[in-house]
Order: sequence, then C-alpha cells, then structure tokens
Amino acid sequence: MPKKPAPHHPSGRSLTLHIGHEELVVRRRYEAASVVNDALIAAWFLVGSVMFLSPDWTRTGTWFFILGSIELMIRPVIRLSRQLHLTRIRGGVQGTTVSDQDY
Repeated sequence: MPKKPAPHHPSGRSLTLHIGHEELVVRRRYEAASVVNDALIAAWFLVGSVMFLSPDWTRTGTWFFILGSIELMIRPVIRLSRQLHLTRIRGGVQGTTVSDQDY
C-alpha cells in the first residue's frame, strides 16, 4: 500500500500513519486515553462521596463531583476524536470491524 505523506506533529516531529499496524497503534492510544479518563471519573466521584460524609468537606466534595461530571463529558469527545482520526487515516472509508469497540 502506498505511504501517505507525514503530517506535521505539534512537537516538531513528523507522525507517519499507515493502515495496518499504525492503525492499531492509534486505536491503542485512544483506548489508553479512555481508560485514564474512566479512572479519573471513578476517583473524582469516590473522593467526593467520602468528603460528603463530613459537613466540613461538603463544599470540596461538591467540586469533586463537578470534576467527575466534566470527565463524563470528555468520554464522548475521546470516542468522536478516535472515529474522526481513523476515518482520516483510512482516507474517508468507514468500515466496522470487531475491534471498533467503544472506548
């Protein structure tokens, strides 16, 4: 398969993407971002819940719930970004495979 030109990467290094192994690397990056996001959601809500056990910590606990809610909004952004990225490296071809699970 012919190689696509390397797009410029913000760090100054170029990033070359090809269908196949490189697509798998891209998928794993988005999966890792999703796992980290899910862990943060759990942490914010767990810490916020514990803080709600003390009246002195209720206000701070509320902020932790707000942070957890923001993380919940980030989840669909990760999923949409992944879909757009995979569509771009496939040249606009949308295909569904078993590995197209939601992150």
